[in-house]
Amino acid sequence: MKLLHLLYEDVLRRNPKVFALPLSFLTLSATGSFAAGSPDKVIVSKKNVAAHIIEGTVRNATGTPLPGVSVMIKGSKLGTTTDAKGQFKLQVPDESKNATLIFSQVGFKDQKVSISGKSQIDITLKEEAKALNEVVVIGYGTVKKKDLTGSVASVKGEDLANVPALNVMESIQGKIPGADITRSSGQTGSGVNVTLRGNRSIQGSNSPLFVVDGAVYYGNIADIDPNDVQSIDVLKDASSTAIYGSRGANGVIVITTKRGVNGKTQIGVNAYAGSSQVARYYDVATGPQYVDWKREANRATGRWNSPADDALVFSPSELAAIQAGKWTDYHPLLLHNGLQQDYQFNVTSGTEKTKIYFSADYYQENGILKLDALKRYSGRLNIDQTISKIFKAGMQAQIVYYNQSLRGDPLNAANKINPLGAAYDSAGNFVLQPLPGGAYSPLTDEQPGTYTGQGRNNRTFATVYAELVPLAGLSIRSSFTANLSNSRTGYYYGTNSLARGGSAPRSQYNTSGSADILWENVIRYDKKIHDHAFTLTGITSYQNRTTDGGAAQGDGQLLASQIFYGLGSATSGLIASTSYSRQDIVSGAARLNYSYKSKYLLTLTGRADGSSKLAEGHKWTFFPSAAAAWRISEESFLQYNKVLNDLKLRVSYGIAGNDPYSPYVTQSLLTPQPYSYGETLAPGYTYNPQIGNSDLQWERSSTVDIGLDFGFLGNRISGTIDYYDTRTNDLLLPRKLPPTSGVTSTVQNIGATNNKGFELMLTSNNLVSRDWSWTTSVTFTKNIEKITRLVTDGVNDIASGYFVGHPTSVYYDYERLGIWKTAEATEAAKYGQKPGSIKVKDQNNDGKIDSQNDRVVLGTPRPKWSGGLDNTVRYKNFDFNIYVFARVGQMIAPDYLGVKTNYGENTAQAGLNYWTPENENGMYPRPNANGGFLYTSTLNYTNGSFVRIRDITLGYTFPKSIKAFKNLRIYANAKNYFTFTHSRINDYDPERGGSENFPMTKLLTAGINATF
Repeated sequence: MKLLHLLYEDVLRRNPKVFALPLSFLTLSATGSFAAGSPDKVIVSKKNVAAHIIEGTVRNATGTPLPGVSVMIKGSKLGTTTDAKGQFKLQVPDESKNATLIFSQVGFKDQKVSISGKSQIDITLKEEAKALNEVVVIGYGTVKKKDLTGSVASVKGEDLANVPALNVMESIQGKIPGADITRSSGQTGSGVNVTLRGNRSIQGSNSPLFVVDGAVYYGNIADIDPNDVQSIDVLKDASSTAIYGSRGANGVIVITTKRGVNGKTQIGVNAYAGSSQVARYYDVATGPQYVDWKREANRATGRWNSPADDALVFSPSELAAIQAGKWTDYHPLLLHNGLQQDYQFNVTSGTEKTKIYFSADYYQENGILKLDALKRYSGRLNIDQTISKIFKAGMQAQIVYYNQSLRGDPLNAANKINPLGAAYDSAGNFVLQPLPGGAYSPLTDEQPGTYTGQGRNNRTFATVYAELVPLAGLSIRSSFTANLSNSRTGYYYGTNSLARGGSAPRSQYNTSGSADILWENVIRYDKKIHDHAFTLTGITSYQNRTTDGGAAQGDGQLLASQIFYGLGSATSGLIASTSYSRQDIVSGAARLNYSYKSKYLLTLTGRADGSSKLAEGHKWTFFPSAAAAWRISEESFLQYNKVLNDLKLRVSYGIAGNDPYSPYVTQSLLTPQPYSYGETLAPGYTYNPQIGNSDLQWERSSTVDIGLDFGFLGNRISGTIDYYDTRTNDLLLPRKLPPTSGVTSTVQNIGATNNKGFELMLTSNNLVSRDWSWTTSVTFTKNIEKITRLVTDGVNDIASGYFVGHPTSVYYDYERLGIWKTAEATEAAKYGQKPGSIKVKDQNNDGKIDSQNDRVVLGTPRPKWSGGLDNTVRYKNFDFNIYVFARVGQMIAPDYLGVKTNYGENTAQAGLNYWTPENENGMYPRPNANGGFLYTSTLNYTNGSFVRIRDITLGYTFPKSIKAFKNLRIYANAKNYFTFTHSRINDYDPERGGSENFPMTKLLTAGINATF
């Protein structure tokens, strides 16, 4: 040991500069000797030998020793690190006895401790939540989550991989507080409906703005491959969205795609395949049930009393079918298992100067109905090139091609057709009319040469940018974006198709194209002066959107094989039309982000927008906003708190706006109106039913948001709470006009709406160990939406369906009380009714039922609250996720819950519980062959609340020992497999509302994620 010490001093004489000597098992003692059990590294200098020694232990909030913590003397290069037991020993020069030690480690907050002559210092490091240092994408920039002043929710790309979906927005359903996301149908390629914090506009758009890689995106969000997504950030409050001005009035969803990284080329493959089935769909009445229903309908008129009277009720062909027991349930013949599969290949590569991300994807979906199919081919190329120390440029480009078979849904026909008769004859041949002279079979469109529907879509979304960094902290970026779309749809309806029903064949050919051009310039300056940090952002923006379209139609085409390509041979009904529209918006904006010690945060934003869609003198407006945040957990009185890790209070206020959804609403347009002059056809024109408003201006929404972000127990529990209140004035309201004016409506700035609500997001790391982990996330949203003012203050617009104090969409009808019973015959007669008919409430008790006084708002399709519960359990290499989504308190009106007024049609529902003299507790009215059904629409309304197990995923990640892969994971997923509803709709999927067409689906898939 003595020899080692002498050698060590000789090295110091030869090199008096400070250096680091790795000593994996030795440490220098106060006497100059060495002892076992040292930290991994000791930093010393010649002059600190035999100096003051400080030792101690560093632990986390739970008391666990922390190895690898850096212990440095402030303002010098002297320091050490803690060993495996969290212990350290450091020699301090005499002149530094009163200096300050800085303890730091990734994932924990730096802590400063004054030495003050101490020889023993034991400390506890406060954990810095990893999420707090995550970068959140905001408008025209990024910030760390801890420095965020607005209400922003984020989802990372890896969290989307577990949910197979064509549309990336389906993957975040219920995972973002304040976002209401529903799928519209089960048709292939069907879109999703997305609103943030309710609906506030009537004529303007209520859809959020999508921003992809910094550029405003007006394309189909389904074009974006979920495998390409790096993150999704949802900006909800006015402070966060104000930088986008009018376009951010309904919130902003920022999607960031993956980029290349410096390092070895990495190849990824993501694939899944699975089978889809009808999720929930009701059964139609069987043949015997239909016969009983029709008999009862005629018994009510006195025409039928027993089966001996069947000949008076049924046609000869119906009687023959009854006697032979021939009837058909068309649902099993129309509905089949579908197919969904996706295969994606990506390459990530880069050097210090060039970074590239490339991907190619093939998606295929065969629907649950024949002739309903979709193929999507997509590719993406993202390049970032550093040209010099101060200049870089790049691009991101996406191209998508859709090939879709467009099916006309046959289920409406299948649900109405008389079930008597056979779909195929004894030889297995298709029967066009199961009952001679009756309706066409719902299967007819599937027969060769009868129907064709095709869609072709090409969309390109590309951005090129150049960025100059002339000074430290200053960047100037200019970008040009083109979003180009071309589509063509064609239809051929043969004579025997459902649409033509025996008429001459018809062909239709439609084309459309659009070009969105965006040019933006962003200048950003970052500066830090001691504890003060500033970021100044300035933006100029110009956007031009043009669309055009053409349509042609003709009847009597001779050759069915030409489908819609032979319109020139049509013998009649030739119609052609074209269209064009243009809209422009010019903007300028500025934003200041200020931070003091990352404790006190301030954001000020202002944006001016000018829209071509508004009237002269009203095109421009200004949208300001301000937000402040206080990181309370950084205050000294909470510095040593072991329970609360993070606490931030946010307050924001801002104004956003809406211009009309469509251009030219300020103009009065002409509509073609042909007329005859004698026997000669002459062209003519009349005013469009909607006249222009030359005073139309901006719709404006002001929002107050108060939020609290928190973390407890080493951030084992973290979350955010927000309360918001949005008030929209000068509504773009389509106002009805008196028919005597010769027009029907105009758009005016009249009325106001209010949305306010409460949002909660909570994440808990319930179990964290070497082999096990269990994480739970809860989201909750409650939004109260209502109209506060219309044309006349306090007066409803019944004709348009708008009611003060209620949401913008409601169900307004009579209130059904049940069915009149035999004992109530006298009371029913007062209202012109009889037992067995629908009983509705006399709201004003005037002894009569009339539409003006007895209809009320029954409910709304808007939920009272929605939420999600996400649980992920990991055991070693296995992962299991179950996600539950709930949408509660909305009313829906499914078509199938009603009854048909034409008693010759099927009653639709199997086992319909209708009133008869022998069954007075029936829910439905007594069938009556003479018709006369009143208030039948009241039967449709019901509670549409549902709880759905949205996803169940089981995965396995192979060990790293498989050297051919950097990462390899296989998984199985069940999507939408279990749904719980009110008993009246236990055979219907309530997510999409009331339609019978294209039933919703459930999906079983198996997939693989591999990286080479």
